[in-house]
Amino acid sequence: MTFERACALADVPTDEGLSVQVGRYTVAVARDGDDVYALQDLCSHAAVSLSEGEVADCQIECWLHGSRFDLRTGKPTNFPATEAVATFPVELRDGDVYVDVESTLNGVTPA
Repeated sequence: MTFERACALADVPTDEGLSVQVGRYTVAVARDGDDVYALQDLCSHAAVSLSEGEVADCQIECWLHGSRFDLRTGKPTNFPATEAVATFPVELRDGDVYVDVESTLNGVTPA
């Protein structure tokens, strides 16, 4: 696994995502309690930034049409989205968030 620093943990809001560039991908980093997740920052339905949506109950909501995605699996939990988004491994080190964009946790190939 190849982890790259994405951001400081303190920069990740508790109620929305944070868009960061990691390698060749734009990634949405989101928190749910003490857990931190990373997924491709691109809604599978409308190709807009997921990081601009609200985060609650281990889901992130697409601000445009209201699709929600499970932060752990990337799977949509309601319509109109029907396709999952890529999720990436995350490590926390010394107050920073590291993401491995060369691997996906759910097998979805990032766009």
